[in-house]
Amino acid sequence: MLKPVELEIELFCRGMRIDSSCHAGEVGRRITRTRAGLGSGLEIVIPAAPKDIWVNVPVAETFATHSVFALREVDGRHTVLDARNGTEYDVVIPPEPEWYSQLTSGGVPMSRIGVLQGNYLGIYVSARCLYWSSSISLACKFCTTGKNVGTAEESRKKVSDVVEVARAARDQSGAIFTHLNTGYHYEEQDDREAMHGLRMCEPYVKAVRREVGGFIGVQAVPVPQRKFHEYDALIEAGTDHFSFCYEFEDPEVFARICPGKAQTVGQHAFFEAMEYTAKKLGRGRVSGEIIAGVEPIEATKRGIDRIVDAGAFPTVCIFRPTIGSEMEHVPPPNPEAMREVFAYLHQACERAGLPIGILPIEVSLVVQPEETLALVEPSLKTYAYTWKNRLLKQIAKPYVAWKARPSIG
Repeated sequence: MLKPVELEIELFCRGMRIDSSCHAGEVGRRITRTRAGLGSGLEIVIPAAPKDIWVNVPVAETFATHSVFALREVDGRHTVLDARNGTEYDVVIPPEPEWYSQLTSGGVPMSRIGVLQGNYLGIYVSARCLYWSSSISLACKFCTTGKNVGTAEESRKKVSDVVEVARAARDQSGAIFTHLNTGYHYEEQDDREAMHGLRMCEPYVKAVRREVGGFIGVQAVPVPQRKFHEYDALIEAGTDHFSFCYEFEDPEVFARICPGKAQTVGQHAFFEAMEYTAKKLGRGRVSGEIIAGVEPIEATKRGIDRIVDAGAFPTVCIFRPTIGSEMEHVPPPNPEAMREVFAYLHQACERAGLPIGILPIEVSLVVQPEETLALVEPSLKTYAYTWKNRLLKQIAKPYVAWKARPSIG
């Protein structure tokens, strides 16, 4: 029988079929293709201790239609059946938030502004990434942002609409983390220097901090060092977290799959920005994001170490061949290899003493580091690290409650 985190990894890698007995399409969250498209699966919750595990499970991709896993429903109870051995795992299908079907005061469906992935609210705040605009596409080959923005979601989102959606997600879904991300953009100046969406995020950050509260994250292509003051301005505006998606450690894989990032900024820029913002915000409040399952796992492990050495927190996403992307037909990774990667992730965080699992934020797109404890051999050091984080989580509760309040009361 699989441990909860092992089932999570298996579902990310193998996907899941939906049995004819199941009415998940009627009771669960709608399957959406917004932002980069990585949240285009069915949201489920795997009961586990000390906390449940949220997973956005691929169900529509070709590989998922042949999965050994199937979601079944009997008398309102949902299980995931493993056809290899007949084992059934209890899961919960969270209902769709009511606010998904509500309109903003500007008449826009809220589901076209933001999406819940776990209890994390993701909002793409800028126009379509410019990597999609050149005659020869420079877009990351796993991404579908250029196909989703303006079709599955609003192409330009008003600050007032974003505030209303963030407030609805807070009040109706208990969301305490609003994550704002953008694509690549530039200013029309003589040197056409990169702006990368940071300035676009600032009014949204200020408004959400002032009127909604909670934790606010920003993800954007890094700016040059001479413009690092823009990070300072965003921190002043109320940003709590920065994330930097450099995707792959192997330089050849990075250049081949992320040609726009390779040609406009390069890998080094991500680490310069990580180091700078990690010093400004502190350990555990900046993340470097990479994709596992495309490059050799030894390269992914080096990437994890490199992110930790930059003072940042490694966020590892299992490769998903999203429908409509250039990598749609690339097979997903082997679950055994991914277990090895996530065991290494836990060990790297432990070696660095990074705080993990402190905030009550559940992200269904990734295996969160605190969920990987069951993948490592128990030891006194691991035991001490785990209890330290659990103590920090208790200590942080008053801070979380304080952060949840709008800055204007």
